[in-house]
Amino acid sequence: MTQTANDTAPFLTRRRMILGGTGLLALSACGGGYGGAPANPEDACAIFRERPHYQRALEASARKWGVPVHVQMALIYQESTFRATARPPKRYVLFIIPKGRASSARGYAQALDGTWDDYRNGPGRAGASRSNIRDATDFIGWYVSTNNAALGITNTDARNSYLAYHEGRTGYRRGSHNGKTWLLNVADGVAARAARYEAQLGYCSR
Repeated sequence: MTQTANDTAPFLTRRRMILGGTGLLALSACGGGYGGAPANPEDACAIFRERPHYQRALEASARKWGVPVHVQMALIYQESTFRATARPPKRYVLFIIPKGRASSARGYAQALDGTWDDYRNGPGRAGASRSNIRDATDFIGWYVSTNNAALGITNTDARNSYLAYHEGRTGYRRGSHNGKTWLLNVADGVAARAARYEAQLGYCSR
């Protein structure tokens, strides 16, 4: 089924969302690259010191789309813990026979194939990659800002931005998130982390 940015959320599953993507994601070997998470993903200043190109990418997206850096960071933390090669866990029949992955989500933003294609066919570059931080942050800025504009959510509202990101426009309009206590708890966590990142960024930018 063809997916559209209007109707589909970019990603994933209840169990992975609750765990914040920390234990169940299948990852490529990191070697010396940036496939894995930063050393201290809880600290925005530490992330930028270790990976200054993340800061450049996030700030470029914020200027272009109006979604604050700390909101983008909280979304990325929840989706992938800043792991470029993050993917949903594999599924198995009878615990031993591989059945494929839970969804086509991958990369920093955990964007699904169809939603990523919408992005590449729209504002994204043709060769955009979900494991490229500049492409991923530009995608998040585009997806969040267009969702929020359609739904009347402010770009500074991390909680509802995340709920719309997860449920898609149609689901959010229908209030599908209101019947998912686990998701509301996750969204609260995203909002709290966004606030912490905002405070940290105010300190480390002095």
